[in-house]
Amino acid sequence: MTVIQENPASAAGAAPAAPAASAADTEAEVLGLYRAHLSKGRATLAELFGSHMEVASEGAWLTTSDGERFLNAGGYGVFIMGARHPIVMEEVERQLRTHPTATRILLEPTVARAAEALVSVMPQGLDRVHFGLSGAEAVETGLKLARAGGFKRTVSMRGGYHGKTLGALSATAKEVYQKPFRPLLPDFHHLPFGDADALEAELAAHPGEVCVILEPVQGEGGVIIPPKGYLKRVEELVREHDGFLILDEIQSGFGRLGEWWGADFEDVRPDVLLAGKALGGGVLPVSAAIATRKAFRPFDKDPYIHTATFSGQPVLMAAVQGAVRAMKEDRLVTRATDLGAALLPRIAEIAYRNIPELVVDVRGQGLLIGVELVEAGLAGELLIELFNHGVVANHSMNGSSVVRFTPPAVLSDTDVEFLLNSFDLATRDLVSGAATMPEGGN
Repeated sequence: MTVIQENPASAAGAAPAAPAASAADTEAEVLGLYRAHLSKGRATLAELFGSHMEVASEGAWLTTSDGERFLNAGGYGVFIMGARHPIVMEEVERQLRTHPTATRILLEPTVARAAEALVSVMPQGLDRVHFGLSGAEAVETGLKLARAGGFKRTVSMRGGYHGKTLGALSATAKEVYQKPFRPLLPDFHHLPFGDADALEAELAAHPGEVCVILEPVQGEGGVIIPPKGYLKRVEELVREHDGFLILDEIQSGFGRLGEWWGADFEDVRPDVLLAGKALGGGVLPVSAAIATRKAFRPFDKDPYIHTATFSGQPVLMAAVQGAVRAMKEDRLVTRATDLGAALLPRIAEIAYRNIPELVVDVRGQGLLIGVELVEAGLAGELLIELFNHGVVANHSMNGSSVVRFTPPAVLSDTDVEFLLNSFDLATRDLVSGAATMPEGGN
């Protein structure tokens, strides 16, 4: 078992020296390069957070070019094992020194071992794997398996987030993201999340035709947790009406909720389960669609029907093997359960004490925690106040009034107290700012 050592600098409040930046790597110059070559909007967003430039990371902490350190409770779910976990780094560095990229023609052992490792932690019956890089690629893979299997009608849930490539965007029911790219794929339909009766009516009207894709907990929707038993009922309805079930666990899976997968809470076995974000160990981008043998049959029949040059490349697969090892050896799934049980009530207590008129709800499962405020502008202000007190958190793309915490399962006791103290100070500053805001202002 790897022991995650508490950073002495963290406990003492001192910051280690930041890595030396080249003369060109000034914040102003990098900001200019963003505007010239990347995104002006992204540059403007960076300015709201003081134009800080992150240059190093370890465990739960990241360091900026000026030597400031921030507790990373963001990262959109990527860092369940923190940054640069030693087991993941060991596997990746060894592969980099030997054979990082394969021809894709010959047998290559790293991808086979990565698939074996991933299947070892999947719900029973999910034993065929297609690897990708981004979560959206995994979604596209799942949707294509459904289409190849004859399921031409797709149902997703309002508030759900599945990515922004064309097929994934068709399932992501958010007007602002869809509008510029219409027409999208045909025969996509959106139902209320948590409403089993609405789903039953849709499936009954189109037996044998419907693919259902949903998340166990809607992360980008604002940490929306469905009623107990809903996920199991969805599976039962899909089976009753000969449908196809895709469970998108790109954010909720790999220990984030306090089980390996959200499916495990209600013993659900989908036709395809989608994984990503944390799957590369917080080091490299990796995603996967893991399917039953029956669902995977179209890809077995023709190995060239769905391919990608960088799917299953050795250095990426080394990261997957390291990530599974780290989660098992450090018992990080259990740690996520314990940390989530400790953090959620204390975050709720602070929110309701400090900003009772501004907070709508505090909810979460495992290390996926959301604080919903009365308006989106306040959520943005709270993110900035958290940053001012040394914590990085996330906004929610489909639930803009929700500040989302996705901290790693490697938090020390000192890290936990730092996070809670920072949230306490940030909410106090938020209410002070709201009190002085001009009437009607945002």
